[in-house]
Amino acid sequence: MRAIDKAVSWYFSRQALPYWIILTIDCLEILISGIIVYTLTHGIEVAISVFPALLGTMLVYLIPYIISFRIFRPYIGVMRFASFADLRRLGSAVLTGFILIALLRVIFNLDAILLPVRDSTLLFTSLSSILLMWGTRIVVKSIYDSIINSSRHIRVFIYGVRDGGVAIAKSINAQPQSPYVISGFACDEADMIGKRLMGHNIYPGGTSIVSIMRKKHASTLLVSPLLSDSVRNNREMVDELIAAGIKIMMLPAAKEWDGKSELNYTQLRSVNVEELLPRDKIEIDMDAVGNLLRGKRILITGAAGSIGSEMVRQIAPFKPEKLILVDQAETPLHDIRLMMIRQWPEIDALTIVADIANQKRMEEIFRSHKPEYVFHAAAYKHVPMMEDNPSESIENNVNGTRIIADLAVKYGTVKFVMVSTDKAVNPTNVMGCSKRICEIYVQALDKAIKDGLVEGKTQFVTTRFGNVLGSNGSVIPLFESQIKAGGPVTVTHPDIIRFFMLIPEACKLVLEAGTMGTGGEIFVFDMGKPVKIADLARRMIKMSGAKDIEIKYTGLRDGEKLYEEVLNDKEITMPTFHKKIKIAKVREYDFNEVNTSICEIIKLATTADDMTTVAAMKALVPEFRSQHSKYEALDHKADTTDKK
Repeated sequence: MRAIDKAVSWYFSRQALPYWIILTIDCLEILISGIIVYTLTHGIEVAISVFPALLGTMLVYLIPYIISFRIFRPYIGVMRFASFADLRRLGSAVLTGFILIALLRVIFNLDAILLPVRDSTLLFTSLSSILLMWGTRIVVKSIYDSIINSSRHIRVFIYGVRDGGVAIAKSINAQPQSPYVISGFACDEADMIGKRLMGHNIYPGGTSIVSIMRKKHASTLLVSPLLSDSVRNNREMVDELIAAGIKIMMLPAAKEWDGKSELNYTQLRSVNVEELLPRDKIEIDMDAVGNLLRGKRILITGAAGSIGSEMVRQIAPFKPEKLILVDQAETPLHDIRLMMIRQWPEIDALTIVADIANQKRMEEIFRSHKPEYVFHAAAYKHVPMMEDNPSESIENNVNGTRIIADLAVKYGTVKFVMVSTDKAVNPTNVMGCSKRICEIYVQALDKAIKDGLVEGKTQFVTTRFGNVLGSNGSVIPLFESQIKAGGPVTVTHPDIIRFFMLIPEACKLVLEAGTMGTGGEIFVFDMGKPVKIADLARRMIKMSGAKDIEIKYTGLRDGEKLYEEVLNDKEITMPTFHKKIKIAKVREYDFNEVNTSICEIIKLATTADDMTTVAAMKALVPEFRSQHSKYEALDHKADTTDKK
């Protein structure tokens, strides 16, 4: 018994048996089949009496089979990985060998030379040989699968019974290093439930899958790429899976499967919480975007930030003539520099450490490179920080935008795309108001160009959306670090909600809206359903597996509101070329008046106190009403004055 175990271990520890051993085994099976069939058709006594002649005849008839094997090469396949294609090739080789024998028997009258054998005997010999060879491979594969499965320790279910799910299952079975053993399939298709696929039962999807997986001791659900949105949007099922401690694995949200290329289980990753947020798949005509940006000189401000760096990744494949990447954060920008050298060395990519509010430096960049497209993502965005530092919010966000916009006009930029925020709608904080002022300026400038008041050709487009998951300073990294530290997880208010979008999705919409816009628009993105931050925290705690992590409510921060709006109360929206993108109809401002007001605000930011600066901001943006902030006193004062 130990000798057998050693032999099995020896075989399965090797990459594969040499081809001549497999060929020898196949030939022996043909000889054995021939002798057995002859014995069954002629009787055992006859077979024994003519055995030497029978063996010699079968050895001669083996030659055409060997010739056929050399043609079809069925022996090059690895037995333990035998597939239907291998079995089909083997059957074709044997049947071809039988046809060759039949031809040789007629041409050379072999029955007169060799032991006479009936045609039916030779036919049944071929058929039984096929069955024996198939059986050998199936047995070897079954033994191998049994040995491999016994060493695998993670029992999984696969969600999906079509191409994606089957591809994942085949990948697991074909790779011995896989830690997974398949326990079953799940799907939402009523006509497939109760059937079997690849030897495993197909169970109904939805919340019932949790109890079934528990009974089967399965700890992981592998989701077909074709069903990832369906699973993600089934919040009840996802919550129950997480509560049961079942890991969910799918393709990363930024990647997609075309349904044709090879799909490997190693491409699946444990989902993080942002990938489980319910969302509709966003379809973008990236070919049209690429046609506009290909071969162009493109400037991206804030190129090292969350949005800016993703813009770089999405624009680079379009092969622009030049990328001018500007940011004042040296280390993150250096990372972008290394990424460009590694992934797109053929692109002329300039990484420039600079402050967008430094007019002399920005002028030098525009004069030297004359960008045709500008994607303006640079901004200070942290609400509490800007609430404490309104002068910096004005200097960087407002003055920086004004400088970049004016230079774009001066140096003939075709399109200027500004990244804004939903916090600019009915702003309750300094940061949101500063971005609203930026929107007002570029819109007024665009109108002035169209009206002939300002000489230029630049089209200014604004894109407005909510929070992006995974961005620098978002709640996800904060919650992760707090969970690792053992808690508590801090949430400002039990009822606070936010709209969320994944960074790659947001950037795709920015690209499409920005390139397709004709100037003057504020494009508003459909952010889907709002997410309760407290629920997000609970889900992250459950997914981490950590125990006894407390959620602590700390109160709303300065300038923070319970919910974000995407549109101003007085605004309406119009449909566009994309169902996820709408145009906000907003109040129009006179450029000269806006320019004068903004110049005054910028001057105050460097010479006056915070109260005076914020008061000037409120004068330009009357819907700016502070919340949880010292600047509420300005609103009370204004209200009192209005009553008088």
